[in-house]
Amino acid sequence: MGAQPPPHGNPAEQAPTATPTPPTLSQDQFLSWKRQKDAAESARKAEASRKRAEDIAAGTVQMNGRELFLHEPWVFDNSRY
Repeated sequence: MGAQPPPHGNPAEQAPTATPTPPTLSQDQFLSWKRQKDAAESARKAEASRKRAEDIAAGTVQMNGRELFLHEPWVFDNSRY
């Protein structure tokens, strides 16, 4: 009832089902793209780190243990007890 009949004609005449291959890149093009990608990621991480440091200094964000140790090491001094 709901079955469709098989397509008519030569299978070579039908639209290709495989995706087209992407254009090839030379090694120089790839390395240039990779450098740009790494630079963008590095800049993004540096900006996030800078913003986190500003937020910690302003007291709007809680510090994790490592950040607390770096900013207030006296908290971990056991000789005071």
